[in-house]
Parts: sequence; C-alpha cells; structure tokens
Amino acid sequence: MTQTLIFDPLVPWLVIASLGALAVALLAVALWRGLTGWWLRGLALGVVLMALANPALQEEERSPLTDIVILVVDESASQGLGDRAAQTEAAIARVEAEVAALPNTELRVHRLGDGEDDAGTLAMTALAEALAEEPRARVAGAIVITDGVVHDLGLVPNLPAPLQVLLTGAETDWDRRLVVENAPAFAIMGEEFMLTLKIEDLGAVPGTVGAEAELTITVDAEEPATYTVPVGEALDLPVTLPHGGMNVLQFSVAGADGELTDRNNAAVVQINGVRDRLRVLLVSGEPHAGERVWRNLLKSDASVDLVHFTILRPPEKQDGIPVDELSLIAFPTRELFIEKIDEFDLIIFDRYRMRGILPMSYIENVVQYVKNGGTVLVAAGPEFGAVDSLYRSPMAEILPVEPTAQVIEEGFRPKLTDLGRRHPVTEGLEALAPEGGWGRWFRLVEVVQTAGQVLMSGPDDRPLLVLNRVEKGRVAVLASDHAWLWGRGYEGGGPQLELLRRLAHWMLKEPELEEETLTATADGQELTITRRTLAEEPPGDLTITAPDGTEVVLPMPALGPGKYETVWDAPMLGLYRLEQGDLTRVIAVGPSSPREFVDTIATGDLLGPLAAPTKGGVTRIEDGLPDIREVRDGRPAVGRGWIGITPREAYLTADVNVAALLPGWAYLLLAAALAIAAWLIEGRKGARRA
Repeated sequence: MTQTLIFDPLVPWLVIASLGALAVALLAVALWRGLTGWWLRGLALGVVLMALANPALQEEERSPLTDIVILVVDESASQGLGDRAAQTEAAIARVEAEVAALPNTELRVHRLGDGEDDAGTLAMTALAEALAEEPRARVAGAIVITDGVVHDLGLVPNLPAPLQVLLTGAETDWDRRLVVENAPAFAIMGEEFMLTLKIEDLGAVPGTVGAEAELTITVDAEEPATYTVPVGEALDLPVTLPHGGMNVLQFSVAGADGELTDRNNAAVVQINGVRDRLRVLLVSGEPHAGERVWRNLLKSDASVDLVHFTILRPPEKQDGIPVDELSLIAFPTRELFIEKIDEFDLIIFDRYRMRGILPMSYIENVVQYVKNGGTVLVAAGPEFGAVDSLYRSPMAEILPVEPTAQVIEEGFRPKLTDLGRRHPVTEGLEALAPEGGWGRWFRLVEVVQTAGQVLMSGPDDRPLLVLNRVEKGRVAVLASDHAWLWGRGYEGGGPQLELLRRLAHWMLKEPELEEETLTATADGQELTITRRTLAEEPPGDLTITAPDGTEVVLPMPALGPGKYETVWDAPMLGLYRLEQGDLTRVIAVGPSSPREFVDTIATGDLLGPLAAPTKGGVTRIEDGLPDIREVRDGRPAVGRGWIGITPREAYLTADVNVAALLPGWAYLLLAAALAIAAWLIEGRKGARRA
C-alpha cells in the first residue's frame, strides 16, 4: 500500500494565491504596528488557506507488473550463410535462459524473414511493430539477433530502453560477387553498346585468392564463352544483340573456396532488341487491285523504310511513245540488288514475272541473300505458273513450291491446316473470323509443296500459304493475289492485316513467332511458362532448377493446338533454369542476385550508431554469448561479456482511497483559537502599557 498527499482545492488556485498575498500584506502591517500576536495571526491565516487547499491523503493498492524484453530474430536468407543459423539458435537459447533467471521479467520473441518484393531485411520495422504491441512503460530493453545488414535503418523507433545487437557471422568471412553496374532495357539490333560489370571480393579475403577470375557469358542459354578478367575493376563489355525481342544475357563467376555463397556470383540481364529502321524492298510486277495491300501495311508503320517500284511499262510493250517523252526515271536496280541488298530486312515479290528487267545475276544475289539470313516473300498471281515465272529462275532453289501452270478461278474460303492451327503465324486466326466465316477468295495458283510447311489451304486442300527455312534465311509463298478482298470486307472479310503482320514478323525472325519456343514471364514470384511446338505429340515434363540447385519437375497442360502452359510459384528469388527436351531458358525471379545476397559480410557499422544513444551496443556472438544484467536508467548497458536492460518498475493500481487530512470544523476551530489567542495576547500587552 502506498500513501500520497494530494490537494483538492475548494476554490481555484489563483484565488488561494491571491488570498495568500493578502495575508502576507496583513502580516506586514501587523509587524509595522508592532503587534505582538502577529505570528498567531499568520498561523490563523495559514490554517484558513490550508482549509481552502483541502489536503487529502491518497492510499493506493498497487500490483507490480513484469518488465518486458523484446527479442527480434533475423531469419532472412543471408542468416543461412555459414554457421549463422547455429549462432542464432544458440543466442536465442541464451537470451531465453538469462531473461528467465531475472526477477519479474518477461521475453517477447519476434521473428522476421525476407521483405516482400526483395525489400531485404526489415529489422527496424519488425522492432517498431513489436514495440507498438507492448506498453512502453514496461519495455526494459530490445535485443536484435542479426548479421547487421539491415535495409530499413531510417525507420528505427524511439526506444525507451537500451538496444542491444547480437551479431552473427565471423570476422574471417569473405565473399565474391558479380555486379552489373549498367545495362539498358532496350538496344538496337546490330549496333554495339557497352555493358559495365564488376567482380568484387568483400570481407577478409585470404591471400591465397587470386586477383583474376573466370567470367562465363551465355546468351539465350546457347554455348557459353569464358574469359579471364581482373577482380575489383569495372569491365566495359561491347555487346551486339543477336536477334530482336528479348535477349537473355547470363554472366557468372566460378565460386572460390571459402567464400560465403555463390548466390551472388551470377547475374542475368534481359535486353529487348529493337530494330532502328526496318528496310523493306517491295517489287511489284504490274499494277493490280492487291498492290495497295502491301504498300499500306508497310507504310502504316513509321519505323519501316519502304523502297517500292512497280514495272509499269515492260520492255515488250510497243506503243510508239518516244523515249524522251516518258516521265519515268531509271530505277537503281544495280544498287539495290548488288550493292545494298544485304541492308534490306525483307524483300517482297508481288506478282513479279521475269521480263528481263532484273538479270539472272540479280536473282542469284537474292538466293544468296536468303541463304545468308535474308527473307523473301512471294505473293503469287497467275504469272507464277507461266513461262516467265520466278520459278523459272535461280529462285527455284529456295522456293518451297512448284507451280503446275494451272490457275483455279473459282470462289473458295481459305482455311487453316492442322499444322496451321498450331503454327504461331496462323494460330488463333479462326477466332477472328466474322459471323458466317471468312469471306471468299476467287483465285488460287495451283502449286505442289516441295518443302516447308503448309499453314493455309484452298479448294481441295491445295496449298495456299507455305513457309520454309533455307539455311539461315526464310521464304514464304502466298499462292493467291486476292488477300485484298479481306481488307475490303467482301462477304465479311477476314483477318487480312493480322495475317500479313504475323507473316512479316515471322520472316523477320521475331522470337514470339518462332515455332519451337520455351518462354517464361515472371509476375512477382509467379512464373508463367509457355511452350510452343508443331509436334503432334505433347512435349515431356518441364524441369526447373532453382537458385539453390533443387529441381522441380512439372507437367505442361495443353492450352490450345501446339501450345502448352503452366503457372508455378517460385519459392525464392534468383535465377531459374527451365529445360524441356533440347530447349533451355533462363529467367530471373526478382533480381538475379536478391538484395539479401548483395552484401553478405556481417557488420555492426550500420546498427552501432543506432544502439549507442540508448546506451546499448553491438556484441559479436563468436566472441562468446553475453550475460544479461540489470542497470539503472542512463548508465552504460553494454560491457565485456555482458549486456544490460533497464528495470522499469511498472505497476497496476488495484484500488485508490482518498481521505481528507482534517475535517472542515477542525480547520475552523484551529483558526478561531489562533485568532483569539492573538487578540488576548495583544489585549494584555495593551493593559500593561496603560
């Protein structure tokens, strides 16, 4: 039980103060006049003021509360390196035992893992949340078991007690890491750019570790290349992207003996290859209704440089017009087909026939252009089956069809073959058909397939669209010149623009239109893995290799003809390798080296300045587990072999009783007695003086 003197004034304190000032003035007058009972008058006035202040005695019944020690345990990924996990468990056991031995003290344990979205170790956030759950008046101290690499130092809470850090790791730890310092998200195909990376050794690097390392570079999981590079120096690597779309560049350094982890020895850079300008050569054999189809398609894209010429006046035409009155200019065929042919990304022959305008040597250059990686599209009309057909030239070597000289002049609806329903160029086009199906075409050049793949067919399943790969290049033949009917909306039309766009992009080797592909996209830690194939049999299971080397085998359910897809939640951040048959893909979930593995060396430099103002400090676990002592508030709370907490002596008030110090009549009686005594003394003194 605790007793306390309190005041419950009957009037405001200002009134009591004013009366007190008046009493002092009256006493001064009494002294000035020489009244002998002035001190009794002062006591009487003091009793009156005391009565107005109304003093009371407060009695409290208190129940003491335990002190609370908060223990925050860092269980992020970096705490699994070396023997840190064992150090952490030993430190937890020691803290629990020490706190249990202290009188009137409880322990609250809070554990934290990796922050979401690769936020790192959020130890200060966890400490602030733990502190918010407890009454501040009972918190006697906070202990954090960590490697010291904390990523939310700006959120340190205002602690009412010492902050102690128990540091895992060893002073002899060292690690090697690979850092990509700058890498663009986009790059122009065929143009060289610089990518900067650096190999660093951190911590207590032993003298036996060399100053050079083996750097392995892999592009799109192809054959790797290995180089010997210096450690600790920024390296500028010249890079030229091999293809358009997403290019995956993987860099890795072989692990060294004794380093903490090899999780940060690799990095993946994903760079989207874009074309600066797409150069297309369009050769039209004669004006016709469908000629505008190709021109409008190509001119609608501002990134396309189109060179187009149409043969308006063939050499055999004899109309009597003088040559000097012709308004046409000579076209630079030699420059286009000999000097600059390799600069074109696509050559389109639109209803072209051999009229002697392009010599055979020019056509041979086109054949060689395709073999070296170029692309040619032949949009055939009735001339393709004639004697002056392109097939009657060196082009026959690379064309996947042979004309029969027969032209089908009847209405038919183009349709997809079984292979066409699986091929990315035509897959899903049937879903774009208007009500009632695609509109009809009215002309088909009969051809016989000799190579390649038939994606669309006409009447009696005759080939309509045939694609083929020739060495490094690609060739496509569209055996009709009536695709323009779809664009005009005849009988509902059809997906003319989408078909021609996909066809052009396939010929330009866009990765998303490849026939055999294994692709993956990451949304957070969710992987969406897609497989395309032209094979009728479903592909085998997918093997996923995680950053820690564990493997997971997943089936690939069918999503549509030739398309298989699965969704999988990655258990950790880092590099994943996907393998299915002879296809391999590498993808990074989050950064290739998570934030937890960027700085792996344990250090007290970050948390030490935060603990010092609270009188706490940093203690290395490898130097010995400390004792826990109680220290007074404001005293140093860390020393050799021990750490301290501050007892709070908090309590809970169970009952309160308040009783007046004296009853009111007692104050009145006492004041009256003092006043009468003063009057009697002063009266007697006056009688004697008389």
